Amino acid sequence: MALTLHPIHTGNFKLDGGAMFGVVPKSIWQRTNPADENNLCSWAMRCLLVESGNRLVLIDNGIGDKQDAKFFSHYYLHGDYSLEKSLKDTGFGFSDITDVFLTHLHFDHCGGSVRYGKDGSSLETVFPNARYWSNQDHWLWATQPNPREKASFIKENILPIQESGQLEFLSVGQEQFIPDFDVLYADGHTDKMMLPKIHYKGHTLVFVADLLPSVGHLPLPYVMGYDTRPLLTLQEKEAFLKQAADEKWVLFFEHDVQNECCTVQHTDKGVRVDQVFPLSAL
Repeated sequence: MALTLHPIHTGNFKLDGGAMFGVVPKSIWQRTNPADENNLCSWAMRCLLVESGNRLVLIDNGIGDKQDAKFFSHYYLHGDYSLEKSLKDTGFGFSDITDVFLTHLHFDHCGGSVRYGKDGSSLETVFPNARYWSNQDHWLWATQPNPREKASFIKENILPIQESGQLEFLSVGQEQFIPDFDVLYADGHTDKMMLPKIHYKGHTLVFVADLLPSVGHLPLPYVMGYDTRPLLTLQEKEAFLKQAADEKWVLFFEHDVQNECCTVQHTDKGVRVDQVFPLSAL
C-alpha cells in the first residue's frame, strides 16, 4: 500500500545556540546556524502526516498553545504556521487523525497533544479519535523524570493522554508500526526515542527527530547540550549516518528551519550532506 506524506509546519521557536551545539564553539556553528543578539537560533517544529489506507498518522505535533506567557517568553515563537492551519491545508482536521506517533515527550514534540477545553480550565486531548503512541520505557522516563530533564517533560502535555484512555504503547524494540513504517530507537538524547523509518516512493525516509536536529548537526561532535548521554548520541549518530550514506536514506528534519530533507555521503571528513531538498521533490 503506497503511503502519502505531508510536512506539517507548526511554527518556529528559538533556543540557545550553545545549548544546541554543545562543546562546538560558536565561531564554528554560527556558520550554518546564525544566532541573534541574545545568542538564540531559530528552529522549526516540523511534523509529518502519513496517509496509509484508513490510517492517518501524525508524527509529533509541536509545542501547542496552552502554556502561559512566561513559558512562551523563553522560546520566542514566530512564523506564520500553526498545527491546525497546516493540517487544514492538507484537507484534514484534528478529528481525522487516527494515530499520533510521539517520537518522545519533550514539550516541543508533544505539546500539541493536549489543550484546554471550552471551560478554559480542564485539559482534553486535541485529537479525539486518535490513539497516542509512545513506549513504556520512555513513558516512565517522562513521568518520573530526572532533575536534568524535568523541565522538558511537562505533565500537562503528558498525563491527560493517559487519563483519556487514548494512550497506547509500542513494545520496546518493536520494529514495525504499520506496513512501510518501521521504528528505530535511540537512547542518547533521551531514553527510547523512536525514529520513524518510512518506505516512500522507492526511498527510505527517516524522521530524525532530535538525533539530528539540523544539517548543521551532521558532524559527529555536534551533539546538543540537552542530550542526557552525549557519548552515546555520538555512537548512535556514527552508526546511523554510515548506514544512511551506504543505503542512500533520505533524512527528514524536524528542527532545521532552512532544510526539510537531505541525503548524505561519505567524505574524507566523515559523513556530510550530499543534497538538500523539500519532501515534495521526491
